[in-house]
This record gives sequence, C-alpha cells and structure tokens, in this order.
Amino acid sequence: MAATREAVLEVLKGIADLSGSGDIVSNGVMRALNVDGGTVRFVLEIDPAKAEGYAAIQAAAETALRELDGVEEVSIVMTGHSAQPAPPDLKMGARPKPQGPEKIPGVAKIIAIASGKGGVGKSTVSANLACALAAEGKRVGLLDADVYGPSQPRMLGVSGRPSSPDGKTILPMRNHGVTMMSIGLMTNDDQAVVWRGPMLMGALQQMMMQVQWGALDVLLVDLPPGTGDVQMTLAQKAEVDGAIVVSTPQDVALIDARKGIDMFRQLNVPILGMIENMSTHICSNCGHEEHVFGHGGVALEAEKMEVPLLAEIPLHLKIRMAADGGAPIVVSEPDSAQAAGFREVAQGLIAKGQV
Repeated sequence: MAATREAVLEVLKGIADLSGSGDIVSNGVMRALNVDGGTVRFVLEIDPAKAEGYAAIQAAAETALRELDGVEEVSIVMTGHSAQPAPPDLKMGARPKPQGPEKIPGVAKIIAIASGKGGVGKSTVSANLACALAAEGKRVGLLDADVYGPSQPRMLGVSGRPSSPDGKTILPMRNHGVTMMSIGLMTNDDQAVVWRGPMLMGALQQMMMQVQWGALDVLLVDLPPGTGDVQMTLAQKAEVDGAIVVSTPQDVALIDARKGIDMFRQLNVPILGMIENMSTHICSNCGHEEHVFGHGGVALEAEKMEVPLLAEIPLHLKIRMAADGGAPIVVSEPDSAQAAGFREVAQGLIAKGQV
C-alpha cells in the first residue's frame, strides 16, 4: 500500500530544522511536496550559506522516509535563497566577477523558443520544430522550461515519471525521435507549481545540467512567455546559440515580441528569426482565406528589427488536434500543407549551420 501525504508529513515533522527550533515542515523549509504512489518528492528551500548543514538534514529526511511503509523512491531537491540579500556594491571596480555561461555536457547547440506573451502557440511551434529536426536526422532534445504551464508531455505523447539511477542524474523521456524533459512529468496534471524565483532557477539549472541528455545536435528550450527569471537564468547559466521568437500578427502580441527580442539582445543571445503563427485561416468548407489576427505584422516587425522571418504558420484545426493527440502535425501528417512551414524552418536552420 502506498504511503499517504499525511504519513509523509508526520515523518518530516520529526526532522529538526538547522535553526535549532522547530522542524523543516513548520519552519517552511520543506516545500512543493508531491506524494505519488510510492514516490515522494519535495524541495528544501535553504540559505546557500548553510548548504553543508542542510545536506545532513536532507540525508536524514531521505533515510526516515525510506523506512516508511509504502515509500519506494525519495527525491529531495535543495534550492537556495538569501534571507537577507546583500546590498548592491556601488563602488566602481569592486563588483565581483560573475560566473559565465556553461556548456551543457553532450549538447552541441542550444536554441531558445520564446514569445513575448502567452497564447501565441510557442509550445506548439517548439514541439513541431523538434520533431521536424529529428525527421531531418538530427539528434534533438526538448527542454520544457515553461514551469507554470508545461505542455510538452501532452504534445509529444509522453507519460510516466523520469527515473534516476543514482539519485543525482535524471533520465529524460523520449518519443518521436525527441529526447524530452519537463517539470510536467514531475507533477500531476491538475497540480499547480507554486514556486518563487529562486526555486524556478534551481529547477531550471537541474533540468539543464543534471539530466542525462546524451549526445545532442541541438537542445530546444521551450521558454515561458515574457522576460522573467527563467529567460535570464537560461542566458546567464548556459551558452545559448540563438533564439527564435514566436508571435501572432496582431499589434498586442507584437509589442511584447519586440520586448522579448530586446531582452535577448541585452543578454547577448543572437536572434535567429521570428515565426508568425496563426498567420491565416482557410475555411475547410468553402476554401475562403481569412486573416483572423491580421496579416504581415510579424514580417514588418522582423524587417524593422532586422531579423529574418522564418515562416508563416497557418491557423488550422489539424495542428491543434495533432498537438492535443500527442503526435505533432509534422509526425502525424508530415506531407501536409500545415506541416510544411515547420519543416522549412528546420531545413533552413540546418542549411545555415545553426543546427
């Protein structure tokens, strides 16, 4: 019989906090508890200066939980925050030297797929582009970094939980020729991820550096919309070779896309191009073409920002149904008109040596 959440909490309340008073539950150190069958996962949010002391607490919590009936696997992640952030150093020449971006072991290129605002189809583009590159013979990985709204497990038809052979390395999932990792594989479908910035950044770094990606020609990173912590962490911690910005043609989306491009330029990430999604709609009954969100807005913006327009992807029911069904359109109907744009982008990236 699997352990209950209540039983796990009772065990954790018996683990004393490093502060000397209270336990890791009552003091708020233990967060994001997930009890799924025989697997227990949670986060210890700690002061980085006390990491050595909390390592012993982490070990004690793991040992205690493994002795609980019904617990088969325990995964504890430590992420750091500073309780009292140091004031900014305003003295010229006295700033500490920042640690530069690192290569992800085995990964040749990293390309970020971004959007200024949500709802423009960025994740659909990411899934289809990953599958299109795999169809061209490339070794492709897809990191779903949209922590608050992970959708790649559904779009790529992946289920189950990633395993860890040693408690440190995470084995990713794979389907349609794409190696994939997502926080959505660690949580239930209806479970919200209620994390603050430091926890987001810690989770992203673990999914980049502790996942056994293997040898990849390219790792696509499906970013959350906007210009926040995840985007900055990716650019500062990993060597990103380029970014593709997805937008719909209307002005509201383009305003935010412009900000996204500016952010990447500030972070010294090259812009590989823009993709206009939901560009046009052709009625399946009468064949009438209608530009629901306007037309040509992304092309004009790309010209203004001096970046390439990579493709104009139509708004079509088949694209949506394929993504919801777990087999992107480039997999389910590779020769269709709806898949053509994604395949052209993949072929263009390869021809330019960007993948």
